[in-house]
Amino acid sequence: MALFPSPPKLVLLAVHLAVKADIDSLASLAAHHGSVLRKELLLRILLTYLPETLRSSDYVTLIEHIERGDFSESQLDPTDTEKQHAIDISPVESLTEEEAIKKVKKLRLLPLSSPEAAPSTAEVAADDTTSLFLLRRSYKVDEEAGLLTELPALLTPFLDHSPAIRWLLVSTILPLLRRNCEYYPNEPIPYTLAAFQRLPDRTIANLLLSQTGAREEDYGQIGRDLKGIIAPWMLDKKRWNNRGQISGSAEESTSRSTDVDESPCPGWNQVLRWLTSNASKNWRVAANAFDQWEGPQSVDLGGIWPGGEESQLNDEQRRHLDWTYAQAALASTYLISVASVEALEGAYAILNRAVVITNQDPLPPLQNAVGLLAPLAEQVDGIAASPKNAIYLRNDLLESSNVLTWPTETSTAFCQALIISAFILTRAGSPCTLRRVGELALLQDEREQKAEALKLIHALANQGPKTDDKFWMKARDEILWLRDWGAEDAWGATDSRPKGIFSQLKKEFLEVEFLKALLTNTRYALAKSIYEDSVERPLDEKALKDAVFSTAMTAYDNASNPNRTRGGLKKCDDIIKAFPNTISKSDPVAQKIEALLQATHTLSEFRLVLKQGEPFTPVVLRVHVDPISIIDRILEQNPKSYTRLHDLLDLGTRMVKAGLTATTKTPTTKQHHNSYTAATLSPEEEAKQRLTAERRITALCIDAALTEDDFETAYSYILNRLSSPPSRNKSSSPNVTIEDDYSWKAALQAGKYRRTSRTVRPTHLGTNASANPEIRHLEQRIECLSTALRIAPTPTLQEILNAYRRAEEELDSALKAEEEAEDAWDAAGDSIHAHGGRVPGAFGTPPSRKPTAAATGTGSSAAAAAARSSKADSSRPQLKQKQTEEAPMSLFDLSRASVLSAQKNLSALSSLQRVAGGLGGHLGGVAGGVGQLGGLVGGFGSGLTSSSNARNSISIGSDRDNNRPGSRGSTSTAGGGMASSFYGSDGTGTGSGNGEEGNGQHGRVRKRDQLREAAMGTLVSGVGWLVGAPAAPSPTQGTGGNGNNGAHHRGDE
Repeated sequence: MALFPSPPKLVLLAVHLAVKADIDSLASLAAHHGSVLRKELLLRILLTYLPETLRSSDYVTLIEHIERGDFSESQLDPTDTEKQHAIDISPVESLTEEEAIKKVKKLRLLPLSSPEAAPSTAEVAADDTTSLFLLRRSYKVDEEAGLLTELPALLTPFLDHSPAIRWLLVSTILPLLRRNCEYYPNEPIPYTLAAFQRLPDRTIANLLLSQTGAREEDYGQIGRDLKGIIAPWMLDKKRWNNRGQISGSAEESTSRSTDVDESPCPGWNQVLRWLTSNASKNWRVAANAFDQWEGPQSVDLGGIWPGGEESQLNDEQRRHLDWTYAQAALASTYLISVASVEALEGAYAILNRAVVITNQDPLPPLQNAVGLLAPLAEQVDGIAASPKNAIYLRNDLLESSNVLTWPTETSTAFCQALIISAFILTRAGSPCTLRRVGELALLQDEREQKAEALKLIHALANQGPKTDDKFWMKARDEILWLRDWGAEDAWGATDSRPKGIFSQLKKEFLEVEFLKALLTNTRYALAKSIYEDSVERPLDEKALKDAVFSTAMTAYDNASNPNRTRGGLKKCDDIIKAFPNTISKSDPVAQKIEALLQATHTLSEFRLVLKQGEPFTPVVLRVHVDPISIIDRILEQNPKSYTRLHDLLDLGTRMVKAGLTATTKTPTTKQHHNSYTAATLSPEEEAKQRLTAERRITALCIDAALTEDDFETAYSYILNRLSSPPSRNKSSSPNVTIEDDYSWKAALQAGKYRRTSRTVRPTHLGTNASANPEIRHLEQRIECLSTALRIAPTPTLQEILNAYRRAEEELDSALKAEEEAEDAWDAAGDSIHAHGGRVPGAFGTPPSRKPTAAATGTGSSAAAAAARSSKADSSRPQLKQKQTEEAPMSLFDLSRASVLSAQKNLSALSSLQRVAGGLGGHLGGVAGGVGQLGGLVGGFGSGLTSSSNARNSISIGSDRDNNRPGSRGSTSTAGGGMASSFYGSDGTGTGSGNGEEGNGQHGRVRKRDQLREAAMGTLVSGVGWLVGAPAAPSPTQGTGGNGNNGAHHRGDE
């Protein structure tokens, strides 16, 4: 082999060594043949034939030697033949010169400069072959081998050699390398280095941040990505658009409109949009980004270029990055859509980042700021005064013209006030976003502010502690601070208005609602100390009363138990009594509420279900259209509850006093506490409603009693409580007249009631009642119908009269049936006596006297009774005179025997005929209408005849009380009837005469006969009720009275 190959062969040998990646041999060859293998030729051979997979550390030293043009002494020592002969020249040794030249000409060495393949080479001068080689080699290694990780080792030694190499490594290779190989190797960007550089800056920004914050476990690495990817990428001056001029200071740039195409740094603008977009979608990403990244000045170059962070950007560019980053922070706070305490704490941290970047005073921690509630009204006056600024809450958030997001002291103070306000609302249980409170403060809509204030106070009432007064004092201060953001009413001009989120609400309204919250949570002592005992009372007396009454009624409506000693009703009572100096017991509204509580408590004593499956609640009573109808449901669901008439009447009275029966109130208006507590009734109206309720409840109880077949109770209620029209009721006002449409119907229904086997039996019959239950029941029905006739309106009388007539007919039939039964019984007794039988304990049969008629009476019942008495007396067996020993006798039998004995003795007197007229006149006025004793003394035949025509008269029902057997009015009449019957001249009785005829037939009666007759008359009248003597008609209806009067006159003569 020749010691020195020809130049073509040297070139071919260098190519061969490059292909084989024999760097040492190639370096030795270049060191010994530098005249042939010049710098550019050698770099092009390396660029074209050196394998891309070769590690950069293996040949970077060779590049450094080539750049400097000197090699090590060992490579240049000619005596070191071992090194020289170590180069294997066999690949080119067999080639002729011509073949070598041809092969050299066929070599296609790549040019060092190629803007199409390597965009960065366009920035390097053509004579800077080393820089061109390094740039082209970097693109080729990435494109052919994808070994992006080898490029830092290749380019780092040459950072100071050329700015193009430096910015390619720092602003492109390093961000892309970290994004694809270090941070997210599983989700690489599918672009080569050259293709990546050709993408628009906005697209590059999106690609670099595509995996940042995508997973929750990576939230702690968001700042790392911004520092290590975005910040280095932003250092390249190519990111800045020369068309966008940054003029003046940051404050002066507020008048400049940054269009999308004219943005001074489109890539940075896209990063800001990424931050704000994540704030609206996932606030945690934005919060971690601003918290972990101090700003564009915080760059992580990984030690590749110490001190190179600020070497590329000028002061204006850095200021622009800082202020726009702070603006993005403010914009992100408004875009957080989650209303939670944690989200608001994140927004406050973002705001604090903006304050720090713009060199403002740092903010205190959020908890401290809420505790201090520092005045912020003056600082935000420039923004909060104009409602037009509300448009900036949603539009142009990243524009420098936005007064809410451009970082000034006013905008940061306004944002701080909003965050504190939203934090107070959200912490209290009324979640609210920053944008929402911003609209409340800027739009100043009173309706919206009122709704949010009520929502806040109701949340405090529902979730606040029951025993912590400090909490409620702090809550009151916070509510008042939200109204004016710490500004007192006296501050500023007289026409200035508060600037808070409740600026349109009056302070009195907030105090009233807070008072209601205190009372709802049973903080009575604290409420009394603030609103009643304090020297400067926040509320006047009227407002305080209205608030207390409204809260009490709310507690009542929310109650589920009608017992006033528990639950909501107890709270209602306690609220009324919590302010004794303001609300006295004589207050009309307090009295109404007390009556309402009493009425509701009364309902707790009964079982009551108004709707199937739903228990009764107190609010149903207050809003019920017809509360008296609830008593009807009580009577239906509680057996025998009609017997508690007194309690039910008290319940109705309390309903009236509580205003529940006011006819002017509808169900809708009754649901409002103010209308309920304000409605009052005049004394006349209250009296009318009370009387109407009393009559209606009584009628309901009568109907319930009839439904449960308790006719006796219904009959008692009718006689005792419905016997007079409502206008003459003793309990009502004499000047009050009502239209009672309930009482007469109840009386009519009782009059129509028919006795059945289920009918409750009476516990006692009374002294005036018939022993026959059917007859007694018919008489009671007639009395009920008589009551209905007295109290019913005129158009309804016909119906009642029809029922009355049917009842009279039934009574007549019953009396006849009873009489027939008695006749059959007497006949059976006579049959036994006639055949020698003897009834045990019977008296001797008196002489038979067949009366011509029954005793005088006004109704069929009197006639029947007279007939019964006559037959009974005539059928009695006469006691034997020789009987020496009698069985034990009752008082009734003893009295009957006495009367019969006296009758026998009187009939034996010879002077009876002479004094018949005188004695009849003497006793006729006392017992002239007794029909039953007519069989014993002769009867008043003509009196019976005349009285039978009066049976169908309407006055029978009202006069029946006077005709009852054994009544006081009939006792003396019985004696008179007996006497006049006894002393009739023909044995048939002349009771219907006037007494003058008897006096003419007989002479003057002896004194002893008169005394004896008077004594016997007194005895007969005293014990007549024992022998079944019926009542006689009144003196005006019977004729015995006339005879009596005549006899007396003649006796006197």
